[in-house]
Amino acid sequence: MRTSEDTKKAISLIAVYARVSTARQEEEGTIETQLSAVREFAKKNEYTIVKEYIDDGWSGDMLARPQLDQLRQDAKSKVWEAVLAYDPDRVARRYSYQELVMDELREGGIEVLFVTTPSPKNGEEKILHGVKGLFAEYERAKISERFRLGKMRKVREGNILLTEAPYGYRYIPKKDKVHGYLEINEGEARVVKMIFAWIVNEGLTIRGVVRRLQELSIKPRKSKRGVWNTSTLAHLLRNKTYIGQATYGKSYAVVPENPINTEKYRKMRKTSRRIRPEEEWTNIPTSAILEKDLFVRAQAQLKANFELSQRNRKNEYLLAGKAWCACGSRRTGEGPQHGKHLYYRCSNRITNFPLPQTCAEKGINARVADVLVWQRIAKLMSSPELLTKQVKRWFSKKHSEAQDSIADVTIMKKELLKMKEQEDRYTKAYGAGLFSIEKLKEYTVPLREKASSLENQIARVRVEGERGNGAELPSASEIGVFAKKAAEALQNLNFEARKAIVRNVIEKVVGTQSELQVYGYIPVSNINYVGFKTIHRNRWSAKRGEVNTV
Repeated sequence: MRTSEDTKKAISLIAVYARVSTARQEEEGTIETQLSAVREFAKKNEYTIVKEYIDDGWSGDMLARPQLDQLRQDAKSKVWEAVLAYDPDRVARRYSYQELVMDELREGGIEVLFVTTPSPKNGEEKILHGVKGLFAEYERAKISERFRLGKMRKVREGNILLTEAPYGYRYIPKKDKVHGYLEINEGEARVVKMIFAWIVNEGLTIRGVVRRLQELSIKPRKSKRGVWNTSTLAHLLRNKTYIGQATYGKSYAVVPENPINTEKYRKMRKTSRRIRPEEEWTNIPTSAILEKDLFVRAQAQLKANFELSQRNRKNEYLLAGKAWCACGSRRTGEGPQHGKHLYYRCSNRITNFPLPQTCAEKGINARVADVLVWQRIAKLMSSPELLTKQVKRWFSKKHSEAQDSIADVTIMKKELLKMKEQEDRYTKAYGAGLFSIEKLKEYTVPLREKASSLENQIARVRVEGERGNGAELPSASEIGVFAKKAAEALQNLNFEARKAIVRNVIEKVVGTQSELQVYGYIPVSNINYVGFKTIHRNRWSAKRGEVNTV
């Protein structure tokens, strides 16, 4: 049997391997501590270090590490005679992985040495080494569980645990005995309110919101391109933190089934997320930015946008996505004989497959149903009595919105004044020679961009306010003339225009072969398909404010 003294004499050239699990450990000098101990051990035993292999921020729970793979590859060329690591758990946290790497190196004639423990030479030492490897794996699981329990304790005590505050908030970390909490960022909160209002009041899609934000020069908190991403907005619009219900433990990390990134080396294996059941979430009270009703209506609108999005349809169904059966199932379009006959059929036969269908309702002729529903909508939208009521309601709402807009403009002007004062301070500091022109640009350019965005928003509010203030209540005769022209225009609309109106007006149509029950409303503030023009009045203004009388 070869003694440790024999090993010292036989080995002269070695490679060093070191690993840390996180960037935080790297910053705290853990990697240097390992290397210092390893170098001292090599010097003491008169080993010559040929090369150092260092994996920074790589978990010991995976074998696919760039420097470890390079070490295993270089071992075949026999440039060095042994590998020295601080401890077996630096090679891997799992005992099975440790044995795999060590056996591979030993079969290639490479010794494996550790600072903290001698390399096993016989069966008894191998058993002890195996026990230590199992303890390393147990320690990893214990640390993970300890972190999880610690986080749960903090959350139950009211702490907010997050890496970055949601848009509209700033995170105030724990200080003394006060838990960390979210504080409303007034500037961003105003943008959040606008986004939800556009979704609910104007029926904008997420892409429509992106365009609107771009027009107003409102940039996200972080973006290389300076534009909003649809996925960012989708997450924002579903975040319950805005109604005072922050959540923890909503999802958990999993290994992706169909990963987008197919690179060999990834520091994290579990890069995908899976949502837990809602009853397992932990709710944390926060300061609310939105009313709960607005949030709920936004979710309903997003769902409707998804269901009614433009798809490749073979046939034209005016009530597609809106038709329901009396049994509670949806009715979907079906066109037998290559679209010669169009029907809305109950989807029960599909959802129940392979079991027999439980609904006996027959299909509804789609062409007949579409005509009947459209005629009724057109009649309502061109009714002088309903138009008069809606115009009065619109004027009342515009007056209320104008008051809110005045308050918003006041806040925006104060923010704008602060930014200009801050820019003046930077300019004076530059004039005093405190920093270079490059630093001045770095400080002032973002301020000018934000100021420009605020000016655009103020200008938009003013234009809308002037438009609303300049509008006058039309007379009964003017409404009558408009109603007649609206009826003619509605009958001459093409399918796409009719479809767009149906999406905004109808919530659902419950139908059988004998009757159709239509549920919905005509939103005055949303639809602009018919414009109100005062063509029979002796006045300068040729176009009334956006009455949106339909």
